[in-house]
Amino acid sequence: MSLALIAMSHSPLLHTAELPPAPEVRARVDAAFARIHAVAQAYDPTLVVVFAPDHYNGFFYDLMPPFCIGLAATAIGDYDTAAGPLSVDEAQALALVRHVQQADIDMALSRRMEVDHGAVQPLETLFGGLTARPVVPVFVNGVAGPFVPMRRIRAMGQAVGDYLASLDERVLVIASGGLSHDPPVPQWDTAPTPVRAGLIDGRHPTPEAREARQRRVIEGAAAFARGEASIRDLNPDWDRAFMADCAAGEPARFDAYATDAMTEDAGHSSHEVRAWVAAFSALAAAGPYETTFEYYEPIPEYIAGFGVMAARTR
Repeated sequence: MSLALIAMSHSPLLHTAELPPAPEVRARVDAAFARIHAVAQAYDPTLVVVFAPDHYNGFFYDLMPPFCIGLAATAIGDYDTAAGPLSVDEAQALALVRHVQQADIDMALSRRMEVDHGAVQPLETLFGGLTARPVVPVFVNGVAGPFVPMRRIRAMGQAVGDYLASLDERVLVIASGGLSHDPPVPQWDTAPTPVRAGLIDGRHPTPEAREARQRRVIEGAAAFARGEASIRDLNPDWDRAFMADCAAGEPARFDAYATDAMTEDAGHSSHEVRAWVAAFSALAAAGPYETTFEYYEPIPEYIAGFGVMAARTR
């Protein structure tokens, strides 16, 4: 058994920003991506487990689980990411569901999961596409409140890690999302009735409707970068403190992250770090680990505190 981890922020603006970051900032992002790509290639995993959120593309309020394992999955191709089926290892995914459920975690499953850029950008960054490695996708709700306490995410991640540690595989655990950010994603409490209908079930919009939705995000990001948007600012101090907790190897630290405080301090979409919590908790379940790479930078043009980490068991 061998277990490694790569955690990274994603952004719908990564390839579509109307107002891109300065060339030197993008160069640092690209250098961080090149580093973790090299890490992934050198590790050469035989199985990849991807913890990622969704942004009302695959999961909606008609049925919103706190977490779900995909036994089959298809990428929708938003924001210039790849579309098509993932190479899901159905047998491993089903075995993982059974193990986690027997550990008293109420894991949902999907035999027709749809994933968006949140799950796809890491696969493209690390492996160049959707089908390079056998994968098990794990949806972790980080957008659609209310949210379960963080201790439940930690417990789920630890149960996943217990299973992965029993395999005769080189397993790479990927976490996608965060860090502090407050993009223009509709919130149920303030959304008008037509928008709420899309939050309940907005699957498979027309190309025109998807383009209009993406255009609103792209234009909102440009306004934020110019200092003209009313959304919450990025919080580098919060981001760095969270990354320090990830590096500490003490998953119980995550239990102190309270939902309302996270929203206030780091924005509505800071809850995407639940994917990081699950992944680092899985890694810790396999034994002590060490961080081998770390990058962080607040990037307004991506509406994100942008972080990358790599770690592996000692």
